[in-house]
Amino acid sequence: MATDVKPITDLAARYRDVRAATEQLCAPLEIEDYVVQSMPDTSPTKWHLAHVSWFFETLVLQPHHPDYASSDPRYAFLFNSYYNTLGEQFSRPDRGLITRPTVADVHSYRAHVDAGMDALFERCQSLGVEVPGVIIEIGLHHEQQHQELIVTDIKHLLSQNPLRPEYRKDRGERGDRRESGDVTWTHVHEGVYEIGRDYEEGFVYDNETPRHKAYVHEFELANRLVTNGEYKAFLEDGGYERADFWLSNGWATVNTEGWKAPLYWERRDGEWYQFTLSGFRPVADGEPVCHVSLYEADAYASWAGARLPTEVEWEVVASQQPIEGNFVDSQRFHPAPLAPSTATLSIPQQMFGDVWEWTSSAYTAYPGYQRPQGALGEYNAKFMSGQNVLRGGSCATPQSHIRPTYRNFFYAPDRWQFSGIRLAR
Repeated sequence: MATDVKPITDLAARYRDVRAATEQLCAPLEIEDYVVQSMPDTSPTKWHLAHVSWFFETLVLQPHHPDYASSDPRYAFLFNSYYNTLGEQFSRPDRGLITRPTVADVHSYRAHVDAGMDALFERCQSLGVEVPGVIIEIGLHHEQQHQELIVTDIKHLLSQNPLRPEYRKDRGERGDRRESGDVTWTHVHEGVYEIGRDYEEGFVYDNETPRHKAYVHEFELANRLVTNGEYKAFLEDGGYERADFWLSNGWATVNTEGWKAPLYWERRDGEWYQFTLSGFRPVADGEPVCHVSLYEADAYASWAGARLPTEVEWEVVASQQPIEGNFVDSQRFHPAPLAPSTATLSIPQQMFGDVWEWTSSAYTAYPGYQRPQGALGEYNAKFMSGQNVLRGGSCATPQSHIRPTYRNFFYAPDRWQFSGIRLAR
């Protein structure tokens, strides 16, 4: 993982901006919201706040700032996520049991780390020595990943409460009930294309490297995401009751888990409702469907007479589009319908933001990939088994965090992320 080396003042300003954005996401929470863990795949907000600070403490301050001392060395055990090279970790499914340190203690810990980072920036500036810019930039992108997890994890937590609490009041952004017009298709000729990214091109995670050639057959990609209205038609046609649409493991999961619809959907008085971060409301037909697993995305594509794109196909099209869309920066915290003025355009829409788009590609290493040494080698490489790639970011992703080459990855049954569907054929 590497990045362009930024001047110290620019890097310090970006550090402060990213850390402040994390705090802003926590502003709507009550103190009780910080502590609870709703399932093993999620983490308490308090843990996220501490973990990203532990990252800077462990990988930046302790190796590069001789005067820095941790406010509590025991935090190294509590807030290490999965870095075996950096020591043992507290059990992930039990993070909700960490009632101490308190939320106030964790905010103090963050402030202590921030003071240490300020001192490091000042020290490097005054001595004229190089700031450890690469690892700091990685830490900032790592924190942006956890900003997204704070949003998705708190949504899952609040959804478990029968009172249907709101994370943030609705600001008149309820979804358009209209459909988004007929799908049009972007045609791509077969041939050899370059995908991926090299380190010298700017910030990049190791799993996006190296830039390499890939052959694709002729294909077409849908100009927009699949909508709630379209997914309702799949439901009404017995989509969750007909095994012929489903992968074998998907059909087993549907029956084991009792799935009848996307996560957060609920049938009331003959109408579909869904839980959102602005409360419980009717499902809006024009919004992109979200919180579906790979199994559901693949079953819908089969029902629709299409398929999911490969990640190569997705990137070939996305690399020609501007990085614009509905990101966490908009503070909508929910996928948005296409504007009427763009819904009928044949050019690709919604390639970035709104929902992470499932691909049919297994998460594996690119040809020529080299795993980083040390702890950073655990960041992405050791998860290259049994997961699928998602592309494009979501309404919970910071816009400055995404790029066409970005590879997210989750297990096929996972659906608490803002994950959705784009068709290919």
